Amino acid sequence: MTSSSPLAMRCTLTFGDIYGQVLAWMAVIFVSLAAGLALMGSTRPIFALVGVGLILVLSLPFLLFAFVTTLLNHIQLEPVQSTNQPA
Repeated sequence: MTSSSPLAMRCTLTFGDIYGQVLAWMAVIFVSLAAGLALMGSTRPIFALVGVGLILVLSLPFLLFAFVTTLLNHIQLEPVQSTNQPA
């Protein structure tokens, strides 16, 4: 059996890596709110709530998938250098 060296987990994710995803999520929120406000003046304002809910619920899984895959792609496993010093 071979002994493996311990590994340290290091995340190299920066804000620049997720900046586009943050902007996309903000755009989705603003579009859904604009659609809700536009539909609020109609005779049935429940359509506004349903529209906002549909936009948010249908877009959230895709945006979360993009963020999680970006996060997982920036995790590195590096071997830890162990120093054996005699006591």
